[in-house]
Amino acid sequence: MSATVHATGAAAEAVARVVPQLVADGVASGITTQDPTLWGEAAESESAKRLGWVEAAAVSAPLVDEILALREQLHSKGVEHIVLGGMGGSSLAPEVITRTYGVPLTVLDSTDPRQVRAALDDRLAATAVVISSKSGSTLETDSQKRVYEAAFREAGIEPTERIVIVTDPGSPLDESARADGYRVFNADPNVGGRYSALTAFGLVPSGLAGADIRELLDEVQAASLELAIDRDSNPGLVLGAAIGGTQPLRDKIVIVADGTHIVGFGDWVEQLIAESTGKDGTGLLPVVVGVDAPELSSPAADVQIVRLVADADATREVREGEIEVSGSLGAQMLTWEYATAVAGRLLGINPFDQPDVESAKAAARSLLEATPAAEEPLFVDGAVQVRVKGDLAPAEHTVASAVQALVAALPADGYVAVQAYLDRLAHAELESVRDALASASGRPVTFGWGPRFLHSTGQYHKGGAPVGVFLQIVADADSDGPDLPIPERPFTFGQLIRAQAAGDATVLAEHGRPVLTLTLSDVAAGIAQIRAAVA
Repeated sequence: MSATVHATGAAAEAVARVVPQLVADGVASGITTQDPTLWGEAAESESAKRLGWVEAAAVSAPLVDEILALREQLHSKGVEHIVLGGMGGSSLAPEVITRTYGVPLTVLDSTDPRQVRAALDDRLAATAVVISSKSGSTLETDSQKRVYEAAFREAGIEPTERIVIVTDPGSPLDESARADGYRVFNADPNVGGRYSALTAFGLVPSGLAGADIRELLDEVQAASLELAIDRDSNPGLVLGAAIGGTQPLRDKIVIVADGTHIVGFGDWVEQLIAESTGKDGTGLLPVVVGVDAPELSSPAADVQIVRLVADADATREVREGEIEVSGSLGAQMLTWEYATAVAGRLLGINPFDQPDVESAKAAARSLLEATPAAEEPLFVDGAVQVRVKGDLAPAEHTVASAVQALVAALPADGYVAVQAYLDRLAHAELESVRDALASASGRPVTFGWGPRFLHSTGQYHKGGAPVGVFLQIVADADSDGPDLPIPERPFTFGQLIRAQAAGDATVLAEHGRPVLTLTLSDVAAGIAQIRAAVA
């Protein structure tokens, strides 16, 4: 079963105008045969080594029996709890797969000391950990591996019996893990991280957690033929044209789950779209919302709404101007990958690189090495220290006034990005500020948990259209519980996450983006203040 896509309004016009040319140019078959010339000469060298995802289901099929055998082996040793340490493409796909199949998986994609400690304290004796890193040098993932190794040893458990490694062949992690005796699964190196859902990165943690990964790959195979054929009904071409071909470009892609059986799909596709297209001053900004989001009731002229529904064919009438998409999880994953590659061609960018991601990582590393004194706040209001970068001048020394100044800095085609460097499981109520800011500003608002979003929308925020304003929310040292050391590192998890926030703020400011940073000396009280300020 393939995915189904229906479009109306400007999206339908784009489909009618663009898809025949895509068919004539052989784009679908070109993607399928891994033609690296489809995105221009400048993108050719990168594209040549990043198109393995089109055959990922077939290449990954032999892994299924290995993964299931390891699952049985772990079960025989009393392991019933799987933790995934990974960032970006290494964590987002397993999260949506396991949530959709209704099986438990603890996703540790954070450096927040409270969130890391909570994972460590959860059934350690019955836990196995999957450490996933494509590059094999991801700082967050290395820190997670170190802290679990120490915890297992302290509990009298041999780490090599409980930690499973997923990485590219020949990476630093691949070499060190094999030398240390860990079980290693290698992924296809010709697949970029955000396209890796159907490789070992998606399948190993999902399969160990109990998801039916064989069924998932069957769904992909069932959809692959239609996506490979150059014809007007190809859902990958239709969706790619609908999101990337509107004139003028509706570059804020508001994604809402409205009846689909797939759980959390928006978070996965958010990274796929933002990191693939947000560069060279252009791109598509995915905005993941709920069914009551303000963006849906009166969408702006640059907003394109995409509804993920139970059955697009059964919908009597697609809402005017919207796109509806349905299908199995496997079919939708592959369809959105094709569509994103198509949109990249239409936008004239390379959908397989991420030129601005490394800058925030480098800034964070620099701060960890130099350990400069904290920047003095502009002012303090209750439990909140207020700092600004860019041309922001709050009229009063209050959190509410600072937020109002940030919203006032929005250009007509702008957006607000809320970035919360906190424990996302313990402080989920903070997400309510997204709808409140969307109502107050009349503009799309994204919400990301740091450092998770740095591996997702972070590329767009620095490389895409320069129209964003940024609200950072950061915990001060020990304001949300005690800090947590990272074994054999000169810094702690708390120092790491604060460096990541400060580094990203610096890079955003260097790109001319206004940044309002709210540092909480008491997290619970500070969150209450922020929610009241934006209400």
